[in-house]
Amino acid sequence: MTIEEELVYLREENKGLREQLAQRDELIQQQQALLTEQNAVMQQHGEQMSRLSEQVKSLRERLAKDSHNSHLPPSSDRFGRKRKSLRTKSEKPSGGQPGHPGASLPFSSTPDEITQLLVERCEVCQQDLHAVAACGRERRQVVDLPSPRVLVREYQAEQKQCPACQQITIAAFPAGVQAPMQYGPHVGATAVYLVQQQLLPLARACEVMGDLLGVHMSEGTIGDLITRCAQQLAPVEQQIKEALTQAQVIHQDETGLRVEGKRHWMHVTCTPTLTHYQVEKSRGQKALEAIGILAHFMGVSIHDGWGSYFLYDCEHALCLVHVLRDLVFLAEQGLVWADDLKSLLLDMKEATEQARALGKWHLEPQEVVDWEAQFLRLLDEGDQAHPRATAPPGQRGRCKQSEARNLLDRLRKQQKAVLTFLEDLRVDFDNNLAERDLRMVKVQQKVSGCFRSIGGAQALATCPRYANKVCLCWRLCKPLFVLIPSFLHSSGPRQLQFLL
Repeated sequence: MTIEEELVYLREENKGLREQLAQRDELIQQQQALLTEQNAVMQQHGEQMSRLSEQVKSLRERLAKDSHNSHLPPSSDRFGRKRKSLRTKSEKPSGGQPGHPGASLPFSSTPDEITQLLVERCEVCQQDLHAVAACGRERRQVVDLPSPRVLVREYQAEQKQCPACQQITIAAFPAGVQAPMQYGPHVGATAVYLVQQQLLPLARACEVMGDLLGVHMSEGTIGDLITRCAQQLAPVEQQIKEALTQAQVIHQDETGLRVEGKRHWMHVTCTPTLTHYQVEKSRGQKALEAIGILAHFMGVSIHDGWGSYFLYDCEHALCLVHVLRDLVFLAEQGLVWADDLKSLLLDMKEATEQARALGKWHLEPQEVVDWEAQFLRLLDEGDQAHPRATAPPGQRGRCKQSEARNLLDRLRKQQKAVLTFLEDLRVDFDNNLAERDLRMVKVQQKVSGCFRSIGGAQALATCPRYANKVCLCWRLCKPLFVLIPSFLHSSGPRQLQFLL
């Protein structure tokens, strides 16, 4: 092979190698692009898996929550799970305790009717005993109701013509007698009582009035009676608000209420002897301003952690049962510090109850300091176990924190409100007083569903069923059935004496 031929051959071979190299470089670039795309897809899948893992964790936590470890109501408990009470089992046996007075039907010393049962013959030999004097008597009494009978009372107002001026003067009818034919106050009181106290729907209340008393009313008549009673109670409601403003400790809460198919809120402010209700469209500060109690109150307000309450300058105390439920949930997730903090709060509660039983107004200062030191130490343990999560670079807004972290932040921020019950024995550990006063509102909704008008809802908040604690008026505790008639006409009481 000549040099020229060899040179041509080498050039052809070099050209082929260059083409192969170019193809390899192109293949490498394609593979690199594919790897880059696959890395991006894997990163997306990793982020998606992280999000799904968080969702699964959140759903598992939601499934693990019920009324015993969260703020969910007992009606939302699922799968027939047995509730765990925060109360420890008492050493006392069930049933009546030693010294319990008991209750039974007492013998009446003045029976309304006495029936003499005479012995006519000897039950053994059939000897006639009519002429034999009785040697003793055995008494048995039966407590029963008389047969219902409607009392129709007619008032005849005399008319006289003056012989001097010929003016005809008519005698005045009693207060409340305004129509030619009307129901009396006791009939109206019974109807209002059935609806407002016993929570009967209007149709069933009409049925009871007809079946038991022989009084056939329409639903509209009962509605008018309820409205009239609520209107007459307006001055009493204002007195209740003024008395609550001057109280040392109040309880506050709110619950949802369906009115005209829309959500409203029933707000309650109460003490052991006073209760005020008000229905508002708002749950927050706008409603509290409309109620007008908290703006002028300077004592201690016990409530849950709803932020609107903290906008006012009075002292605040948290309902620690809510905190205990959160701690129970975290303890069930295996967090030791949460279980210890739950036990500590219950020990604090027991210490305050013992001091209150001894007639003390406060714990010893050093004891309070020791309790608070233990409380802060457990919060520090929680901070170490759950550091604050930080947002990745470029993410805007606040980073989502765990439930444990959020609880720790709340306990730090509201530390004074959490420990108020420890420093002031007038303050209860929980907000059960307000929650009990709201309980019948939920019962009413379960019975009747909702209110068809805002007027009906306001009447529910105003009528004597909710003013039961002010029966201390006139220094007596009459049943509501006795008090209601006086609120059904304009001559009803306008002033009540309150015991704070």
